[in-house]
Amino acid sequence: MFFNRSIRLLRWFTSPFYGQGRSYWQAVTACFLVASTFWLLNALSKTYTTRILYPLAWRYNEARYIPVQPLPTEVAVNVTGRGWKLLRKQLMLDVKPAEISLQRGMPATRYVTGAAVRPALQTAMEGLQFNYLISDTLWVSFDRLVKRQLPLALSPAADGSALPYAAVFEPKSVVFKGPAEQVEALADPYPVHLPQAPASSTNGTLRVPIGGPELVVTNVPEVKVRLQPRPLVVVAMQVVPELVGFPAGVNYELQPATVRVRVQCFQEDTARLDRSQVHVQLRFGSFIGPDSTLQPILTDMPDVVRGSRVVTPAVRIARK
Repeated sequence: MFFNRSIRLLRWFTSPFYGQGRSYWQAVTACFLVASTFWLLNALSKTYTTRILYPLAWRYNEARYIPVQPLPTEVAVNVTGRGWKLLRKQLMLDVKPAEISLQRGMPATRYVTGAAVRPALQTAMEGLQFNYLISDTLWVSFDRLVKRQLPLALSPAADGSALPYAAVFEPKSVVFKGPAEQVEALADPYPVHLPQAPASSTNGTLRVPIGGPELVVTNVPEVKVRLQPRPLVVVAMQVVPELVGFPAGVNYELQPATVRVRVQCFQEDTARLDRSQVHVQLRFGSFIGPDSTLQPILTDMPDVVRGSRVVTPAVRIARK
């Protein structure tokens, strides 16, 4: 029953629109537009109190200081004004930002109070009455803007060992500019990271990005790197050989008692060279007769070793 009544009511409401021509609909549309325009004009001429976001412009010595976090670009305020003015502010049509000047206490300033922001808002808001700030504090963070020129060097391998080649950089040094805390923390010399599998150009030169912290900029985005082979340092040592496979309970006399070994590594890796990791073995499988000579065999080497050689050609072994 209710459904049938609803259908009849809908038909009664829409019946005047059935069978009408194009001119009729044009007249209906024109009436609707005129009514909407008058309603809009009437609404925009009234006075409202509402919350809006008002743009901000910061003024500070950009040659000496730099924000280390994004500055607030707008602030929430409560205002009173006619609808026309509020619509212009909402659409950002010819809106003058509130200019907030920061001069004293830099770079230690960590916040700006509402008392400091209010005069700037009142000056910038033409045609609007400023009532109050929604948030009474704006948080900021600055640091000194500094420059630092650093020489360049290849960064070590992932395990900390030296790379097998030296590098010639062009330019030889780079100027870093940014917040003092970040710039002063940069390593000297500044490490340049090569690609995981560097592909040389026709003249053996690579182009490598400088990189660096997010807020730090450089005077060049990349440098040319020409790789060159590096000389190795020879380290001589005496190693006590290990007896492998010999019968237990039998004592042997070795002549000489230690084996001379020479290893090669890069200059930077000599401090990391652990001599206790160099192992030489004498194996019983080659032992013939009551006394004999065995060839010493290098078995284990530290990771930083680039080359090795046993200088002692043989060790004479005899039962005691």
